[in-house]
Amino acid sequence: MAALTSKKILLGITGGIASYKSAILARRLQDAGADVRVVMTDGAQAFITPLTLQALTGNPVHTELLDEAAEAGMGHIELARWADAILIAPASANTLARLANGLADDLLGTLCLATRSPIFVAPAMNHQMWAHAATQANTQTLIERGVTVLEPDSGHQACGETGSGRMPEPEDLTQQIIDWFARGGSPDQSHVISHATNLANKRVLITAGPTVEPIDPVRYISNHSSGKMGYAIAEAAAAAGATVTLVSGPTQLSTPPGVTRIDVQQANDMLDAVLSHVPGSDVFIAVAAVADYRMAAIADEKIKKNSDEMTLTLVKNPDILKTVAQRADRPYCVGFAAETEHVEKHARGKLLRKNLDMIAANHVGQSDAPVFGSDSNALDVYWGDDGHQHIARAPKNDVAAALLAIVADQLNPT
Repeated sequence: MAALTSKKILLGITGGIASYKSAILARRLQDAGADVRVVMTDGAQAFITPLTLQALTGNPVHTELLDEAAEAGMGHIELARWADAILIAPASANTLARLANGLADDLLGTLCLATRSPIFVAPAMNHQMWAHAATQANTQTLIERGVTVLEPDSGHQACGETGSGRMPEPEDLTQQIIDWFARGGSPDQSHVISHATNLANKRVLITAGPTVEPIDPVRYISNHSSGKMGYAIAEAAAAAGATVTLVSGPTQLSTPPGVTRIDVQQANDMLDAVLSHVPGSDVFIAVAAVADYRMAAIADEKIKKNSDEMTLTLVKNPDILKTVAQRADRPYCVGFAAETEHVEKHARGKLLRKNLDMIAANHVGQSDAPVFGSDSNALDVYWGDDGHQHIARAPKNDVAAALLAIVADQLNPT
């Protein structure tokens, strides 16, 4: 017997390029035995026609709130009562906002208010839209009301960018619905958006990128940091509801939505900016690759190439993270450790030596898994005497969200 035999699935399709997958999704749900009926918004019909879905499902496609063919003209009530489950895929940013605010001026929004059946939404949108604080707040509201929000995939998007926000493949969505019914209606947390990453009302201070230490007017000391990991954490923190200040060394990156950015060059500049924002901060995450040393004296003129050797006198830069962690008004301090060997040993040593609450370590220098400049990362996160969680290699936006979920758990223990 097919897994969804006798199950009645109402498939809601909203506007977005991912709606082409909905035709395949309707077929996969039917292959699993479900009786599928489709509701399309006006936006969805700009991408795929109702006739296509009608041909695939064998049922009329519903597009209008006021349906003269329905009993008493109340098609939304009939559909709300008919469905065993409602699956909205793709669910656009606009749809999430409308559902979160209880709007009922189209058929899909109205039947979602009228139903007692479980509602699933599969968000699909540009990764910046998905990460935006407004979208994340709407998602959080839906979760709190019992809607199951199915996690979007990461990867290349139709806009040409890469990130989290792709609609999962039809086969994956179908399997999640099958699994939900098989479990008797309990969610599979591996696919459901967690609302544990809640940093609402938290003030988060983050450093990112390299620092640049001048040697003379044309030369400097720096490193390969692109700033991508720190910017991803800033974006994820803002999406989780935090007020975010990002102190950034020189990068080519755009400021994430909802983030206040302060640009600096040298380590001392970064220290001053950080210390001015520590009071009132709840979390400090030091991701920046701060140069360990600077020139004892910066040459006023370009140093001439007059000999085969040159000796530079360097002095140690301040340890920004350690300085913050030793303050009486210290926030929750999270450090980063880029290690080439004995990752756990060196990371835990840094955790203790600098009086940190948590440290995220990555193994750099691996040719098959680069960190600097890459769009992906993997972390081992350590805290306390024996706290440890591995975050598998994934796009840095997803790694950032996973790290912040661990931080949120430590800030708000259950």
